[in-house]
Amino acid sequence: MLSFSLRPWQKTDAESIAMAADNPNIAVNLRNVFPSPYTLKDAEWFVGDCIAQGEARRLMRAIVIDGRAAGSVSVSVKDDVYEKSAELGYWLAEEHWGRGVMTEAVRQICREAFSRFDILRIFAEPFADNLGSRRVLEKAGFTCEGTMRNGVFKKGRVGSYCMYALLRGELK
Repeated sequence: MLSFSLRPWQKTDAESIAMAADNPNIAVNLRNVFPSPYTLKDAEWFVGDCIAQGEARRLMRAIVIDGRAAGSVSVSVKDDVYEKSAELGYWLAEEHWGRGVMTEAVRQICREAFSRFDILRIFAEPFADNLGSRRVLEKAGFTCEGTMRNGVFKKGRVGSYCMYALLRGELK
């Protein structure tokens, strides 16, 4: 596995994140809120928002490889009837795919989230055809609870997504 670390975002991460995130192969597998193309202005806003929001209800971490931010992993606690659940989100620069980084980053942030927040489950909703992301979740101990058919609309196409979850105590 490639060596990496997770840490809170720093304003100096914007430039490296803008370069890593400006990739249609990343954007195609994320929600529309993730811009494509991804500019330095987008990165500055994102990093600033991560810093400003604090960690009362979410963990936002930079994935750092060779001293540079190369991706993001987060857990956000939900509210209302979902207050015991949190959503996992992540992406990684394409050059680091398939090297074990994301699976371990997911394990680490889930461990931290379960220890910090009063939650019972962490869930993720990868697109059904995003086999790489689904494999990351499965290797990290998540269970696929079902496929939401025709549940997403991206770039003029209807697609499906999967509901994965990890319950407290299931973390490998």
